[in-house]
Amino acid sequence: MVVLNKIYTRTGDKGDTALGNGDRVAKHSLRVTAYGTTDELNSHLGVARLHAEGDFNAQLSMIQNDLFDLGADLCRPDMEKDAESEYPPLRATMAQVERLEAEIDAMNKDIAPLRSFILPGGSALAAHLHICRTVSRRAERCAVELAEIESVNPAVIKYLNRLSDWFFVAARAANDNGETDVLWVPGANR
Repeated sequence: MVVLNKIYTRTGDKGDTALGNGDRVAKHSLRVTAYGTTDELNSHLGVARLHAEGDFNAQLSMIQNDLFDLGADLCRPDMEKDAESEYPPLRATMAQVERLEAEIDAMNKDIAPLRSFILPGGSALAAHLHICRTVSRRAERCAVELAEIESVNPAVIKYLNRLSDWFFVAARAANDNGETDVLWVPGANR
């Protein structure tokens, strides 16, 4: 259980922060950038949810919770020590990735195949989901870059990769299953 009764601690006033294992690192470290970008994505998703209803809103709520799981995973670098830890840290799982895949398939079955690239937009929900898609891609790039030099749970990278696909298909679903997508017209303004 998390208890936050004092919000400021002053411990990061010199530009460093604590990871989940207690290590202190620069606030601009790749690890902090990766989980910070995941947090940013979660905030954008909160705005998108203002335009969602019913089952769709419930799926977005699950994704928001997953993103906190990913942030918790990313802020705890020492995966090799998980087995010996008294309190094993929270890690993203392949089951979360597989759930996204099933949801993508379910949404996509009613959407006509693309015959053109689409521009971000259409409905308010679709526009916000496209922002989520691009921030998800950036979070994925941060996690991939981090994985080149430090230990990163492969399920985190797979989740972020699949999540950007989820947001793309969801944006099309939010645009009347692609009927009101805004199509790119190459060279239209030459």
